[in-house]
Amino acid sequence: MQLDLYINNPNDYARDIGAPVYHPHVAIIHYDEVGPIRHSLNRFNVFGLFLQREFPEDLTYGIGTYVEGNGSLMAYAPGQLGGKADNGTRRQYHGWVLLFDNTFVQGTEIERRLNSYHFFSYNANEALFLTAEEKDILAVLMENIRKELVSHPGQEESDCIVKDYILLILDYCNRFYARQFKSLTAAGSDILKRFQQVLIDYYRNNLQRANGLPTVKYCAGELCLSPGYFGDIVRSAQGESPKDYIRSFIVMQAKNLLIGGHGVSQVADKLGFEYPNHFTRLFKQATGMTPSQFLSSRKE
Repeated sequence: MQLDLYINNPNDYARDIGAPVYHPHVAIIHYDEVGPIRHSLNRFNVFGLFLQREFPEDLTYGIGTYVEGNGSLMAYAPGQLGGKADNGTRRQYHGWVLLFDNTFVQGTEIERRLNSYHFFSYNANEALFLTAEEKDILAVLMENIRKELVSHPGQEESDCIVKDYILLILDYCNRFYARQFKSLTAAGSDILKRFQQVLIDYYRNNLQRANGLPTVKYCAGELCLSPGYFGDIVRSAQGESPKDYIRSFIVMQAKNLLIGGHGVSQVADKLGFEYPNHFTRLFKQATGMTPSQFLSSRKE
């Protein structure tokens, strides 16, 4: 994949499209005022939020192609790819872009909360879909950031205010992210069915022989989801984590094998445990009984 731009500093993107530069560690861009811009396929080494009325067709986002045409918010974290390869054309876009680097948020509440902002770990087609009111809220906050940077350039107090605005934007995005999950009941149910099928296929294809027990990362990858997003969907739909779901699946398989006459060591081997005592420990944690006690209770 040929990249057009490495965004190592927030203003690398601002300069590339001819937008004003206000701060060495923060870029705030209003697309409406920039005019038509060329496309670029970017590697982000900064954090980025793109709040737009519409996005380019066939936009690369995460591991796939984003096809939604109604606009929303896309979030990028350092190390991620996004954009559309430069094809020589220019297009006018509408909305806001906020970019900031690790240096600006180091030691702040923003840095402490970064792991809880799962919208930064989205993969293909997993943008935040916002209502008109939600878009307006974020647009006002981004406008306020620009006003602060323009009115009080280089002031330490101004940096503190901008950080507070960024934290507020990220917290709003978290709220919108949670709201989005409330409408994913049907999608969550479908993903649970596919999740179960991934586990069934894992053992049907004897992948445990080479890889051991199935992991959350493996299952999420098979469903083309990031582990964080996958975990949120499963918890929303099922009320338990993917790790707990996998454990429940394994314990159910173990019970069937034990009832079918397999010994503890055989069951441990068939399910991908390295040692029988590891299987016994997991089984007891899940059921409150050892495998032997489980079999004894069946005979009573």
